[in-house]
Amino acid sequence: MKRPYFRPPPSGPFIRINGKIRAREVRVIGVDGQQIGVLPLGDAINLARSHQVDLVEVAPNATPPVCRLVDFGKYRYELSKREKEAKKHQHANRVKEIQLTATIDPHDLEVKLNHAIDFLCEEMKVKASLRFRGREMAHKEFGFQTLEKFVRELGPYGQPDAPPKLAGRNLNVMISPLPRAKRAPNPNRSESEAVEEPNGNSDSDSDAESAEVASN
Repeated sequence: MKRPYFRPPPSGPFIRINGKIRAREVRVIGVDGQQIGVLPLGDAINLARSHQVDLVEVAPNATPPVCRLVDFGKYRYELSKREKEAKKHQHANRVKEIQLTATIDPHDLEVKLNHAIDFLCEEMKVKASLRFRGREMAHKEFGFQTLEKFVRELGPYGQPDAPPKLAGRNLNVMISPLPRAKRAPNPNRSESEAVEEPNGNSDSDSDAESAEVASN
């Protein structure tokens, strides 16, 4: 027995156009963006054909559904651009956490700095958190020195929103990325990678958690 042919679903939201629209009447928006009014579906399709465009359902849950007279390829392109812009803003609002210690090893500190540089160059904020352990609370100045050095090394890529604050045993500072025009290039990436992804964003990052702890 042959297995039935399976066609994978198309990527992106399903959009009805022209004869695939199910409503009997639709509210039509013209090619100039102005409302035309409620028309029978057949009349709306004929109107779209007369303008050599498509009738695209843009608000299927409205009563009646709202449709635009627009070239479908152009509409999908505009929709894709808006989705990418939305992902950029989501990306920019994400916060990555870097955990430090007052006696962190120089090599470990360098690894943490590289993580932070990557995050800042991808338009993400960095929360640097240093926790005092045991008797380290008696010499908090070492923790402040470590965190101040961390912030200073990140100067070409980001700036602190406020001075480091001590909350219990935790010393925290939030670092925001500098504007792209003022930010140094990411030393951890090759020039070819920077050309391919000028915004430093990737689709896989959009599914990650809003706050992560960078590890060695």
